[in-house]
Amino acid sequence: MEEIQKIKDETPSVLKAAWLIAVVTVASKLIGFARDMVVANFYGATLVSDAYFYALQIPSLAIIILGGVGGPFHSAAVAVFSKLIPDFDSKPDDFINKLYNTFLTVSFIFFALCAIFGFIFADKIMGLIISAGSPELINLATIHFKIMTPVILIGGIIGIYYGILIVHKQYILPNLSPIILSLVVIIAISLVHNDKSGYILAIATTVGALCQIMIQFPKVRQLGYRIKPNLDIKNNTQFKNITELLFPAILSSTIGQISIYIDMFFASTLVEGAWTSVVFANRIFQFPVGILVTAFLVPLFPIFSKLAGEKNENAIRTYFNKGVGVLFFGAIPIIILILLLANDGISLVFERGAFNSNAVIMVSEALCFLSFSIIPYVFRDSITRVYYAYNDSKTPFLIAISSIVLKAFLNWLLILKLCMGIAGITLSTSFTTLFNATLLGLFIHKKIKLDYKILFKNFEKMVLAGVITFICGWVICSYFNTIQLPKYIFEIVKISGVTILCGFVYSILNVLFKMDYAKELLSRLKK
Repeated sequence: MEEIQKIKDETPSVLKAAWLIAVVTVASKLIGFARDMVVANFYGATLVSDAYFYALQIPSLAIIILGGVGGPFHSAAVAVFSKLIPDFDSKPDDFINKLYNTFLTVSFIFFALCAIFGFIFADKIMGLIISAGSPELINLATIHFKIMTPVILIGGIIGIYYGILIVHKQYILPNLSPIILSLVVIIAISLVHNDKSGYILAIATTVGALCQIMIQFPKVRQLGYRIKPNLDIKNNTQFKNITELLFPAILSSTIGQISIYIDMFFASTLVEGAWTSVVFANRIFQFPVGILVTAFLVPLFPIFSKLAGEKNENAIRTYFNKGVGVLFFGAIPIIILILLLANDGISLVFERGAFNSNAVIMVSEALCFLSFSIIPYVFRDSITRVYYAYNDSKTPFLIAISSIVLKAFLNWLLILKLCMGIAGITLSTSFTTLFNATLLGLFIHKKIKLDYKILFKNFEKMVLAGVITFICGWVICSYFNTIQLPKYIFEIVKISGVTILCGFVYSILNVLFKMDYAKELLSRLKK
C-alpha cells in the first residue's frame, strides 16, 4: 500500500515535469523545423544538400546519438549519479566531483582522438560511406566533413552535462540548448545568400555546436561541479560502473548507425536528392515523436534508476506501463495524421525556393512508410531505459548487432529487388525497429518480469479507435479535396480541420472503449 501511495504521490510531479519538458521540446523542435525550412529553401534536395547530410552523419552521431538526451553519455551519467546523490537538490561532494572529472577527462581524450582521426581520413571515410556516389559528391562531402569534425569532440561532453542537469531536475536547459545550433544555422544561411557549395552550412553547424556547450557549462558549475582534469580510473568502482554501462551503449548506438550507413549506400544508388528526402522525413518524424519520448522518458529514467537500486520491481512495472501506455496513446494519432496529411503538410512547410513538388513527393513517400515504426520506436526507447537502470547495456548492444543483418537484407530486397526506391529505405527501418523492440521486450525478463497484459489490452482498444479514426479521417480528407481555395490557404484549412476532427473522434472513442489512460486523462482535465 505504501508503494502504491508513493507512486500516486510521485505521478503528478512526473507529469508536471513531462509537460514542462514537452513545452520546451516543442519550442526546440519548432526552431529546428524552421532551420530545416531555411535549408530546404536555399539548397532543396540537390547534390549540395546530399553532400552536407552525408557528411553530417558522423558529427550527428557524436552530438545527437551519443551525446544527446537519451544517448549513452546522458544515460550513463543519470544511471550512476542518480544513485550517488541522495537528494537531487544536494551539492556534489568531493567524491562525486572527482568521478565527474574522471568521466569528463576520459571522454574529452576519446572524442578528441576520434575528431583528429576523422579529419585526417575524411576522404577515405566519405568514399566508404557513399561509394556508389559520384566523385563530385564524395569530394564535396569530404570538405563538409572536415569542417564539422570539431562537432565530434563536443558530443560526449554535452551528454555528460545533460545527464548531470537531469539528475538535478534541471529539465529546461538540456532540451532548450539545441535551439542555439538551429539559430546559428538559420542566421548564417540567411546572411549568405549565394552559398553554392554548402560550406557556410557546415561552418554554421560547427559554430552552433560550440555555442551549445558554452551555455551548458555555467549551469553545471553553478550546481557545484568543478573542472579538475583527472585520470584516476584504477580501483574506481563507480567509474567502472560507468564504463560497464557506457561502452556497450556506445557500441550499440554506433552499431545502430551502421544501419544508417547502409541506408546511405543504397540511397546513393537512387535519384539525386534521395538521401536528403530520407533525412527530411526523419526530421519530420522526430518532431512529434521526439517530443513524446523526451517528455516522458527524461523524468522517468532517473526514477527507474533509483527504483532499480532499491530493488522495487512493483514500482518499476507501474511506471513502465503508465509511461509506455501514454506514449502509445499519443503515437497512434500521429501515425494517422501522417498517413492522411503528409503530402499537404510537407508542401505547406517546405515547397518554396529550391524545394519543388518532386521533392515534396519524395519526402512524403519516405515519411509515410517511416510512420509505421512509431509504435515499436517508443516501446524500444522506453524499455532500453529499464535495461540501463539495471546497468545492462550489453543486451541492447547484441540485439542492435543482429538488427544490422536484417536491415541490409531488407534494403537489398525492397530497393534492388522490389524496386521500391526511397520508400524501401524507410519501410525497412520500420521492420527493423519492430524486430529490435520485440527482442528487447522478450529478453527483459532476465532483469525484471514486466506485466504486458494491461499495457497491450489498452493498446488493442487504442488500435481499434485508431482504425475507425483513420477511416473517418479519410472521408473528411475526401470532402476537403472538393473545396476550391488558394493552395496555401487550402492546405492550412485542410490540415487544421482534419487534425481537430480526428483528434476529437480518437479521444471520444477511447473514452467510450474505457481505455485506462483516456479515463485518467479525462479525470485530470476535469480537475
